[in-house]
Amino acid sequence: MDMKLEILVIPVSDVDRAKQFYAKLGWRLDADFAAGNDFRVIQFTPHGSSCSVIFGKNVTAAAPGSAQGLYLIVSDIVAAREELRSRGVQISEVFHDAGDVHAGTDEPYLFGLRRISGPDPEHRSYRSFASFSDPDGNGWLLQEITSRLPGRIDAAATTFGSASDLASALRRAEAAHGEHEKRTGQRDANWPDWYAKYMVAEQAGTELPQ
Repeated sequence: MDMKLEILVIPVSDVDRAKQFYAKLGWRLDADFAAGNDFRVIQFTPHGSSCSVIFGKNVTAAAPGSAQGLYLIVSDIVAAREELRSRGVQISEVFHDAGDVHAGTDEPYLFGLRRISGPDPEHRSYRSFASFSDPDGNGWLLQEITSRLPGRIDAAATTFGSASDLASALRRAEAAHGEHEKRTGQRDANWPDWYAKYMVAEQAGTELPQ
């Protein structure tokens, strides 16, 4: 039976302040319902996401700001960070972890791993981050993923959440195809098929064409 994660509950202290913040992110406002003075629920959906967040009055008993480690997956960490900064969001610099150096649980650590300034030097998926918080302190992480680990998605179903994600995938395929033509020493007239194979393999986490 399919079980699709659709809603995350975010505990906030000031509903209108939180609404303004999440609207500032550019997320889609799906609902703002109230039942008298005792109940209110607001729902936002991040651009390109199939999962939404809700918050409001008497929605959860969790302490405001206690939601941490909420991941937002992006295909270009630098561009995503700059977009949020342009919207007035205070966000950390891009950072990566220090591999197996486990040193602590809170900032400047990420789940025990020391944060190192700048994106992952090898631009590996799952390794580059940026962090920000909402006004209550609920903590969000941008994580850059361009190639999934094997088995994480259906290799027969390649999808892109937005036009910008598709454009980023095309740019990576173009760069890889340029290296392919250098190796072969000739122009590849069948580049559309090569691009398609590369993009499918990259998303599925299978071996990339050479």
